[in-house]
Amino acid sequence: MKNTDSPCIAWLLPVAWFYWQPSLVEFTRFFPNTTIFTGLFPGFVKGSEEQLKIEVVGQFRVIEINRDKGSYGDNFTYLSPKIIGHLLRLRPQVIFSSSFGVWTILALLLKLLFWWRVIIAYEGSSPGVDYRNSALRLFVRRLMVWLADAYITNSQAGSAYLIDILKAKKDRVFVQPYEIPDERTLPGSAEVKEPKALELQRPVFLFVGHVIPRKGLPLLLQACAMLQARGYEQYTLQIVGDGSQQQELKAFCQEHHLSDRVQWAGRVAYDSIGNYFHNADVFVFPTLEDTWGVVTLEAMLLGKPILCSQGAGTSELVVHGENGYVFAPDDPDKLADLMQKFLNEPDLIPAMGERSKQIMAQYTPVAAAQCLAEITKLVMTN
Repeated sequence: MKNTDSPCIAWLLPVAWFYWQPSLVEFTRFFPNTTIFTGLFPGFVKGSEEQLKIEVVGQFRVIEINRDKGSYGDNFTYLSPKIIGHLLRLRPQVIFSSSFGVWTILALLLKLLFWWRVIIAYEGSSPGVDYRNSALRLFVRRLMVWLADAYITNSQAGSAYLIDILKAKKDRVFVQPYEIPDERTLPGSAEVKEPKALELQRPVFLFVGHVIPRKGLPLLLQACAMLQARGYEQYTLQIVGDGSQQQELKAFCQEHHLSDRVQWAGRVAYDSIGNYFHNADVFVFPTLEDTWGVVTLEAMLLGKPILCSQGAGTSELVVHGENGYVFAPDDPDKLADLMQKFLNEPDLIPAMGERSKQIMAQYTPVAAAQCLAEITKLVMTN
């Protein structure tokens, strides 16, 4: 995979999540001499095993400083300083570094000695990660932005944060969704194996995510309770995932007589999760706060209408009334109204699902890689 005629590029990712990999595979077609350094590697997505050079450096740890159940909380991500040795051996011309963590700080400090270019990839803006009330953090981030050569973010909210709050140069901030799923690598093309999944009362509303307070599942179950009070019982809510709130929310379902409508699938291997998307009719993402939320895009890619909270960065790609609806993450009554709309007008489901696929047609790993390649060439020539 090495190509000595190609510029040497390094990516610094605390976690090389599955949703990073499709765009990175396409990026390596422009720059074959690319190495991805990560603190945690969950494995390759289908088809990328021979396409990406990934090196795990040290150990990845998240150290909790202040817990906030409804938000990301105040955390410190530990990443190994051994990355310095790796970068000194590689001597890349350009480094993409995720967010404002330790590795980005080290890359920017070493830039003063080695004059490589550093591009900050900022996933997106949300209250729990922006630290707008921390003068110290904002000072450090503004200094990092001043030292960096360019910035890319998935969302308009991320762009506004970089420009308005961190004072990044507007002409060096690029908005392009780069954490993008690819239908070719989204697993689960086989039939759903669990018999229950084939017998669900339709329409099937699907939730996929950790069952923790930040993901907003209580809001969704409250909306279901409201639907029951209105006399709506002919549907299924399928919940894929597990977490600290699961027992509490199962008790809520029993108390509100929702157990026959709510199916708990539990944790599902990534290789099988596509089955649940295929079998669903409407995807619901009630998160209180998510800087991005790729799961929404996976559902759109597979042609599903979306009910998405304003707390998710991916809500920017939901065109209200065309491929779904966006709602406030503290308004279960509104969510119940929107679910009821699909129950009353089932013909909306295929039409909106098709619109989701049309929207996702412009947000592809190829489009992301082309943008990333253009930014790379820009910083190398300046």
